[in-house]
Amino acid sequence: MEDKGLKRNIKLFEAILFVVGFVIGSGIFLKPAVVLKNTGSTGEALAIWIIGGIITICSALTISEIAAYIPKLGGLYTYLSELYGEVFGFLYGWVEAIIASPGGSAAMAIAFATFATFFVPLTPSQQRALAIIMIILIVTAQIISTKFGIWLQSISTIGKLVPIAAIIIFGLINGTAHDISFASIGVTKGSGIGVALLGVLWSYDGWINTCTLGAEVEKPEKNLPIAIVSGVLFVMVVYALFNIAIFNVLPAAKVMSADKIGVDVSVKLFGSGATAFITAGMMISIFGALNAQMTCGTRVALAMGQKKELPAGKVLGAINPKLRTPMNALIFQGVLAILFILSGTFNSLTDLTIFVIWIFFTLGVFGIFILRKRYPRKPGLYKVPLYPIVPAIGIIGGLYLMYSTIKDSFGGAMLGLGLTAIGLPVYYYCKKKKRLNVND
Repeated sequence: MEDKGLKRNIKLFEAILFVVGFVIGSGIFLKPAVVLKNTGSTGEALAIWIIGGIITICSALTISEIAAYIPKLGGLYTYLSELYGEVFGFLYGWVEAIIASPGGSAAMAIAFATFATFFVPLTPSQQRALAIIMIILIVTAQIISTKFGIWLQSISTIGKLVPIAAIIIFGLINGTAHDISFASIGVTKGSGIGVALLGVLWSYDGWINTCTLGAEVEKPEKNLPIAIVSGVLFVMVVYALFNIAIFNVLPAAKVMSADKIGVDVSVKLFGSGATAFITAGMMISIFGALNAQMTCGTRVALAMGQKKELPAGKVLGAINPKLRTPMNALIFQGVLAILFILSGTFNSLTDLTIFVIWIFFTLGVFGIFILRKRYPRKPGLYKVPLYPIVPAIGIIGGLYLMYSTIKDSFGGAMLGLGLTAIGLPVYYYCKKKKRLNVND
């Protein structure tokens, strides 16, 4: 599949920046207050950020071995298809390409436009128009050149790290609150820890989408694992230092009540003019995540199109012969994202699919056991360390998130499964159509 025309020109450093740029979105600026509020102490909040990072890195270490042995277009969609069967891969691809990815892109485009109102007054209609323009710009850039899209991702990643680095450095040096206490660790009971961990895992989400670039990364069997693990480790360190800096600048009570913790800390460190600084940083951060989301959703749609698992699969799976970019799949993702923006349903639908995405994600991590039985070992290829302990930690994290979702939102979880099941008639229709075409 990877030999159908996509350029294999994404270098290792660019892939690492892609991971970092996708994972670090708005969560780092919004979730610290939520996590602290649900844990009750700065020490316990830091512990939750580290635990969430450990769960994430264990999952990343595991999926990286699968990526090394199946370095193909589509990422998790392809892994599930090859390890569990086509129907599992299709259902994940259906949710990701039709709802989660374009819906997530719509949500990020709206968030970008909302933050833009800090600089320019915009009515709700004008915000939607700006969000649509952002989608069109990113689609156009990625149609012109995949390398151009990756270049935008690299620049935005470096740009978003500037305000984060400033808060970390000056917060650690000049902070006066020094409100970090481990005295009450283990005191929090009830659903507080669960809610806090969900928020942390949400902030770490997105790294697995780098696997969708398997057909475009140079030496993917070696570089994909390195990019994923290095990127997640870097994010883990950044999140821990960012939280330490916050607690060093503001007392816990103020952190808990903060709606925009990044702005509050920046104002404390740099004065009132810092609001524009941090808001611009958040816009750059969201732009990078939006660009990455469009890239990955397109690759899933492209892979499904090439396997004729969606209507008009031949069109969706085509690579532009001159530009060697997935033009049709990009336009498809862009149109869906714009429809989500216009309908305003992106938050409700993407919230419903989070539970389902985590089912497939956990199946992906568990797939390492199937991979090792089915695929012969290849000397020199990456393998997950401390097997099977590391995969087990990733699986336990995924199961815990699913359990928490069912406990807190059973109806939403079931609706998410229903939205997924809607794809089954499409799968069997396309499969039947493909079989008839082969017979003809």
